[in-house]
Amino acid sequence: MDDGSIIKLKVKIDVELGEAIFDFEGTSSEVWGNINAPKAVTMSAIIYCLRCLVGHDIPLNQGCLNPVTVIIPPGSMLDPSENAAVVGGNVLTSQRIVDVVLLAFEACAASQGCCNNITFGDESFGYYETVAGGSGAGPTWNGRSGVHVHMTNTRLTDPEILERRYPVILNKFSLAPGSGGEGLYHGGEGVLREITFRKSLDLSVLTERRVLAPYGMAGGHPGQKGQNTLITHDGRILNLGGKCSVPVQPGDMFRLQTPGGGGWGTPTNKTM
Repeated sequence: MDDGSIIKLKVKIDVELGEAIFDFEGTSSEVWGNINAPKAVTMSAIIYCLRCLVGHDIPLNQGCLNPVTVIIPPGSMLDPSENAAVVGGNVLTSQRIVDVVLLAFEACAASQGCCNNITFGDESFGYYETVAGGSGAGPTWNGRSGVHVHMTNTRLTDPEILERRYPVILNKFSLAPGSGGEGLYHGGEGVLREITFRKSLDLSVLTERRVLAPYGMAGGHPGQKGQNTLITHDGRILNLGGKCSVPVQPGDMFRLQTPGGGGWGTPTNKTM
């Protein structure tokens, strides 16, 4: 994780019995912040990955995990104590669990690995959005650009509705050229989103992949890291980091660049 916490996984598969062991021994202990993931979130991420990998339509229920033994150290960030903060675990650490599982199976390069949670408001209203990024490339496909992946799948408010109902101006919303990892198959591009505020508000960001880039696979290059930037009305350019809450003033602009997906395979001059 961007804060240095480690998710460690060892997978053992018994082909004859059709059983598997997912062992998360060595994963970091729960953290002071909010990126702890409840055990139920960890299990859900595993089920999601297995349903993607199996290649058959299997039911979405606890029974499909009967052949799988999951070992999660109690008190770790993937099975924290009941008093641990977990909001970021649901929307960020879950994405990283998926990255770890798919990496263990060498299934595809990493996707953006983040829900890009953005909120702003004051005592009278609150607005919350998650923003798309790039998906990872695979052994036979390019990654998709500007899409939600894995643990997130929400629609953004139409620009006209956003500007009519909230005191903001949407200056830009586009793909971020070059943010997808190079490879025989290219990673998908992240997006750029710029919002100018028209009144004093509080802005909060809860994001990942601002320090560690989404990995490439089989010689593919990593996707570009995301970035959260505040450009104040008097011209200051501030890096907000991955997680913070700041007051904003009229004329301040928030620039969000979401991560791209990793590439697959050694890059060539071939145009895909």
